[in-house]
Amino acid sequence: METNSVNPPIRAARRKLAGPRTQLDRGNWIESAIEILAREGVSGLRVEVLAKRCGVTKGSFYWHFKDRQDLLTAMLDYWKEGRIRDIEKITLITPGKERDQLHHAIGYVLLTLPGYVYELLPIAVLIGTLYALTFLARHSEITVLRAAGLSTGRMLLALVKIGSLFVVVTFLVGEFVAPPAERAAQQLRLQALSSVVAQEFRSGLWIKDEQSFVNVRQVLPDTSLSGVRIYEFDSNHQLRSISEAEVGRYQPPDLWKLNNVVQTFFEGDRTRVAHEAEANWKSALTPDILTVLMVDPGRMSLVNLYLYTRHLTENQQKTQRYEIAMWKKLVFPAAALVMMALALPFGYLHDRMGNISLKVFAGVMMGVTFHMLNGLFSSLGLINSWAPLYAAITPSALFLLAAAGMMWWVERR
Repeated sequence: METNSVNPPIRAARRKLAGPRTQLDRGNWIESAIEILAREGVSGLRVEVLAKRCGVTKGSFYWHFKDRQDLLTAMLDYWKEGRIRDIEKITLITPGKERDQLHHAIGYVLLTLPGYVYELLPIAVLIGTLYALTFLARHSEITVLRAAGLSTGRMLLALVKIGSLFVVVTFLVGEFVAPPAERAAQQLRLQALSSVVAQEFRSGLWIKDEQSFVNVRQVLPDTSLSGVRIYEFDSNHQLRSISEAEVGRYQPPDLWKLNNVVQTFFEGDRTRVAHEAEANWKSALTPDILTVLMVDPGRMSLVNLYLYTRHLTENQQKTQRYEIAMWKKLVFPAAALVMMALALPFGYLHDRMGNISLKVFAGVMMGVTFHMLNGLFSSLGLINSWAPLYAAITPSALFLLAAAGMMWWVERR
């Protein structure tokens, strides 16, 4: 009897010390599993590790899942449902705002068109040159010109003179039309979706700026900053101050206006805190540099690519991706001349290949191949650490060699 009277209080005390038992549902298990998967990979996702992380026994896991494979299947379904919800959120038409959303969609498409025009101009030049030369060959005009003494060199020179105009047009579109249009398109898209430009980590975006490390929680579509933290170090790499601001707006040429600023200064063995409604922050960071967060490097202007590359170099960060894009910007307009040189041998093949539509189709295929090689060699150069110039110039050089080889073969026949 004494034992029975003593044990219940002891058990109650133990339950009190142990605290309330954690209650996990299926969703809690899946969310914890996704975190482990992101950190340790599939091999690190084990039931005992997951149970330990959740602070429960493995029995709780098997209450919700048959085995590890069942968990992986549930994680995949969870991810799929999340992506579907994201797509529905993006494509959902808000009642009463159908006209505005249609205008946003049309505006976005129109603003991205210059970028596609820039990328497709050399292909259009190739197809147009093929059509023109085939048309001349069909009426034997090329044969007459060659019989009159027009050499292949002079024909190439005539094409270069015409192609120079397309080189200039391609450069102007790629430098002055496509980049601002692409930036405006991305800003319009972000504003329509009420989204932000960049949030690379959970803590936000991190940028190195000379002796400071800058943490920005959000970069807004107008390139203003929300939730700014500036960690300033001295020449001995000692933390000198931390500045926190709610909002930062750019004031040309090199100043940011920070609002609601709290500054913590580290002075020897003591710290000092200062509050300011507004403060000026001088930085090499500019909205043009921040455009890399919105616009693909291939559609940035040469000036912005150079500025951002220099910014990365000064802060001892990798620049190869942007150097490759910068060299491509310089080399790509000359692709119009390469495409014209490639089209010339087809004009000489009128006896055996007189079908215009067939030649145009061949031109389309070569243009698509050139476009694919441009992207391929950029990626290969980045992966294999090739010199940026070589990665950018290789596709054009290969097609120029192909044009020379075809011309040599045609001349021999």
